[in-house]
Amino acid sequence: MALLEGKTLLITGVLTDASIAFHAARLAQEEGANVVLTSFGKQLRLTEVIARRLPAPAPVVQLDVTNDEDLAALPERVREHADHLDGVVHSIGFAPQSVMGGNFLAGEWPDVATALHVSAYSLKSLATATLPLLTQGSGLVGLTFDARYAWPVYDWMGVAKAAFESTARYLARDLGPHGVRVNLVSAGPIRTTAAKSIPGFETMEAGWSDRAPLGWDLTTAEPAARAVVALLSDWFPATTGEIVHVDGGVHAMGQ
Repeated sequence: MALLEGKTLLITGVLTDASIAFHAARLAQEEGANVVLTSFGKQLRLTEVIARRLPAPAPVVQLDVTNDEDLAALPERVREHADHLDGVVHSIGFAPQSVMGGNFLAGEWPDVATALHVSAYSLKSLATATLPLLTQGSGLVGLTFDARYAWPVYDWMGVAKAAFESTARYLARDLGPHGVRVNLVSAGPIRTTAAKSIPGFETMEAGWSDRAPLGWDLTTAEPAARAVVALLSDWFPATTGEIVHVDGGVHAMGQ
């Protein structure tokens, strides 16, 4: 029996076939899951095109996680394709370049607020929007970049990720009684479109493979996607509030 046989998943953030979200959707389908994707605005068409590269057709529903009307309408939009959800993947993050790339002290509140809203608060928004559809034993999995440290050039996105990780722990507390597990995957640097949008990203990836006991491949999202799929399966029934590091072991090493 496949790992996700008979499960239905909602996956956000599929914009290119290099992303963790895309590979999570692909692997989920290969493991027997029915997948529904989300996108919004001009990006929706792009997601529909990329979805054709998945092993099986996947519908795309409109969702801007900062839009209250979209969030309220999400359950009905999903019900056009599935009557319940067994898991949700949060792969959403954005910060204006004005608050990254060495601009920490110059960051102004409107741009910082955007980063926090899209990259952290949206986890709670997505969780509450999908809660009416989530089944007992379902899982919510998000993607982070180890927020214990002040990374070069990450700046206010790093602060947003710290808030994101804290949000996941509070959601684990409050959604546990509903039978919903909340976990994160902390991946090492991967040359995705999102990463390339960070000014000076190369300073974050520099030397990573040398520091990783297992080595590290900057060009593939598959290891992180495998962790996402595993956490959505029934093999982690008593795990919540956890951050699984998929970074070659760098998180455990001294500098």
